[in-house]
Amino acid sequence: MPGVIAPYVTAWSAEQDLPCTLVERADHSIGFATELLSDRDRHGVLWQQTALRHRVGRPEFARVHPLRQRRAMELLLCQVCGGPADVNDDGVLWLQRDHRGDWPKWPNGMASVEPPVCLACVPVAMRMCPALQRGAVTVRVKDCPVVGVRGVLYKKSVLVPTIAAAGNFTYDDPAVRRVLASAVIRELRGCVVVPLDEVSGTTTRSL
Repeated sequence: MPGVIAPYVTAWSAEQDLPCTLVERADHSIGFATELLSDRDRHGVLWQQTALRHRVGRPEFARVHPLRQRRAMELLLCQVCGGPADVNDDGVLWLQRDHRGDWPKWPNGMASVEPPVCLACVPVAMRMCPALQRGAVTVRVKDCPVVGVRGVLYKKSVLVPTIAAAGNFTYDDPAVRRVLASAVIRELRGCVVVPLDEVSGTTTRSL
């Protein structure tokens, strides 16, 4: 659809989850009945397989494409345009809902599944996202290690693994071996909130 602007990580209507049969493995983890090496990340965690047809159909803003989210988080790419996120001496730039009342020194210690942004895309994100319009802050993050995944935990059942719960799982959690992941988690550390107007006056980027 010409003229539609959607963030890089947004899933499109042609990008539906692929049919993959889950099975129990001998080591008590879960796997696909027909599995490729690319179905797992470097930590050995199984990932949801979703069709890759970027910009085909219509954007589904409520869904994030697992592969593009994973790529953006691992390479620190802008969640809006897919280019490099902005980095300076104070750290990588993140745009977040304003939850400074949640705990002292927020967002230090926060587990984030939202990739960072570049300067040019801050006003684009503010314009596209109603949630950000209700209150947003830009944050410089000095240290943001990959610590785990968000996904669905499967329990053992008589025939095939069945869904137990969805949530966040660290890589050192034994349960992660039974998780079908859909997003990478980075922990935000060394955070400094910077004035939004200092970074939002940049010329917007057309997607």
